[in-house]
Amino acid sequence: MGTKRSSFVVRRSSFGTAGRAVRERRTTNDQRRTKGSALIAVLWLTAALATIAFEVSNNIRAEAERTSTAVDGLRAYYVASGSIDRGLLWILWGSRFRNPDGTPRYFQSPMPMMHFDYPTGAADVEVIPESSKLDINRASPPQLLTLMMALGVQADRAQTILQGIIDWRTPSPAGFTSFDRQYLAISPTFHSRHASFEEIEELLLVRGVTPELFYGSYQQGSDGRLLPRPGLKDCLSIYSTPGVFDINTVQPAVMQALGVPPDAAAQIAAMRLSTPFRSQQQLNDLPGIQGAAGQLGFGSSGVFTLRATARPRLPNGQLSDLRRSVSALIGFVGEQYTPPYHILRWYDHAAVVQ
Repeated sequence: MGTKRSSFVVRRSSFGTAGRAVRERRTTNDQRRTKGSALIAVLWLTAALATIAFEVSNNIRAEAERTSTAVDGLRAYYVASGSIDRGLLWILWGSRFRNPDGTPRYFQSPMPMMHFDYPTGAADVEVIPESSKLDINRASPPQLLTLMMALGVQADRAQTILQGIIDWRTPSPAGFTSFDRQYLAISPTFHSRHASFEEIEELLLVRGVTPELFYGSYQQGSDGRLLPRPGLKDCLSIYSTPGVFDINTVQPAVMQALGVPPDAAAQIAAMRLSTPFRSQQQLNDLPGIQGAAGQLGFGSSGVFTLRATARPRLPNGQLSDLRRSVSALIGFVGEQYTPPYHILRWYDHAAVVQ
């Protein structure tokens, strides 16, 4: 009996030792699993925080760049606006003031552009007489149609716009016209004036005319740069006076409407970029202008558009690639008035000349 009890005790003791070992192994495995899960959780949390930090960094960088661009755009706007005022003064001072070599210190016609340098930027101010544009109230239907085709308007749409312009400026017969019925079917309703255009912006109400066609757009050049494409606002005016069209500022599309072939109009526009035309003899030597004989010259009027395109200066002294352009339509009323001019229109956003 004693021997059996002793062996039982031994077996029971061995079973207890084995159980403790199993429990210890299980505890160790559970601890390892817990530590592994915690490590994985820490790694996921670190990755999530790194992703959030990366996104926040990108957002901050993007916002900083947008803010910098906005600041440069605002600086360019004020440089352009101030250059309109300075260009206006130069025109008023005219050629009365001379440099020691006899050249005009300020402005002398024909001078299609003035360049201004400032510590904060630079600006080019174009001087565009309204005499370089077609009179929308007097232009013939063939001229208007050729103009729109030269601006890239499709033939059927150009015909619709032409008929709309004629309908707008023609006294109304008895009853409404087909255009009136179309205008009264949209919201807000209106109808044609059936009288002369009083503001060039009335063109925006004519059927077929879009803001892109009116204000102009951009097209990609052969070198990949975006080049401005003029709109109807750059080619038509209510202030144009009878006479010759200014050769240094008239748009190629207007030249085509006057009878100049497209290749000759493009060549004239390219030539005047380097050196403005200054004499009638230069005009007589130009090829392809026989169709517009007597219509192209050195026109002038009492109403001008001043368009300033400005670039801000970077901290390193170089000019930024950012450009901002504004324009003003100015009527000169004579030196007997104070001031001797009126600002008829101001455009905060004008086509940027590259």
